Amino acid sequence: MMMQGTSSMDTVLEKPRGLTRRAKLWLAAGAVALAGVVLAIPTIGRWARAERVVDISRLRLATVTRGDLTSDLAVPGTIAAALRPRLYSPARGIVTLHTRAGEAIRKGQLLMTVDSPELESRLEQEQAALASLVEGTSRQEIAGRQSVIEMEQQIELAEVRAAAARRELERSQRLFDEGLLNKTDFETAQDAVTIADVELRNARQTLELTKDTVAVELRNMSLQADRQRSVARDLQRQVEELSVTAPFDGLVATVDVQDRDAVAFNQPLLMVVNLTTYEVRIGVPEAYADEVGPGTTAEILVEGGTWRGEVTSISPEVRQGEVEATVAFAPPVPPGLKQNQRVSVRLLLAESFGVLKVSRGPFLESGGSHKVYVVKDGLATLREITVGALSVGEVEILSGLAEGEQIVLSDIARFEGARTVLVNQ
Repeated sequence: MMMQGTSSMDTVLEKPRGLTRRAKLWLAAGAVALAGVVLAIPTIGRWARAERVVDISRLRLATVTRGDLTSDLAVPGTIAAALRPRLYSPARGIVTLHTRAGEAIRKGQLLMTVDSPELESRLEQEQAALASLVEGTSRQEIAGRQSVIEMEQQIELAEVRAAAARRELERSQRLFDEGLLNKTDFETAQDAVTIADVELRNARQTLELTKDTVAVELRNMSLQADRQRSVARDLQRQVEELSVTAPFDGLVATVDVQDRDAVAFNQPLLMVVNLTTYEVRIGVPEAYADEVGPGTTAEILVEGGTWRGEVTSISPEVRQGEVEATVAFAPPVPPGLKQNQRVSVRLLLAESFGVLKVSRGPFLESGGSHKVYVVKDGLATLREITVGALSVGEVEILSGLAEGEQIVLSDIARFEGARTVLVNQ
């Protein structure tokens, strides 16, 4: 018996038109992959050009802008009293204190005394020598007057003798004319008149010389007395200075000796400060010393407030890479200032208008102020730049950058000099 086939059980299916679902899925997957490849081409290009890769979260970026820039310098400062003299020992001796550190004082108040027996003994000796010279001058004056009186008496006697000789000559002349007197006696009378005139003239000259001598001796004695008086006066001043007094109203800042200490001449004793006038002492870095001078404007930050001031002096000497300068407050002066109080000072060096600028960052130091990384399309490219004026928060760009460009502010030493760095978003 023959078996019949299964053809009678088959069903004829018609071939669907178009793509199947599976083919469509494969085509969609292919299209997505192709689009990914196309979109990845720039990234792949950047990967290919980049020498290093860094995450953007580890970088600080800033945009180049145009505007005004004030070149300034921020330095720490210390409040100091403008008047703060240190008082020194006027002589060798034993000190007695009448004050202590931190005490308020008034002008002329006794602060300490120095007991100096040596100086006081010298004063007594010089005063005694002065008294002796004054007394000697008085004696010399009396002796000179006595000599002048004696010479005047001699002149008066000489005048009397001269007058008597002339009268005698007149009588002798009459007798000689009458023949009652010989020639010898007449000539003797003439000689007597001549001798009397010579004696009178010599007496008058001697009187003038005596007066001159007395005047010279008195002037010499007076000069010696004046010199000795000056010595005694100076010693008197030194003895008075043994009482050390306050030169002005203020405060005793420091006391350098203890009560009953033996001190030497010119040894520091104490420092006083005037609390009405303050200034700020700052250290200017040597590199900026030429840009800072008397009259430079300053802003002083004191306990959250900003006060105006200006540089009044700058030292010509460099110490440890800094130049010391002094800044004075412009009125009004902030209240409550204290000696050695720490403040911050901003020196305004110059002002530029309409310049390219960017925020200041570590890239300045790590790039030697002439290199920067410019970020564009996820790639940071090393570029040479030229910087100008610097401020606390900004830096002027003279060349190498354009307005609107974005740069890396962070330390670029981590890039190790790579020309391009890929920045992962």
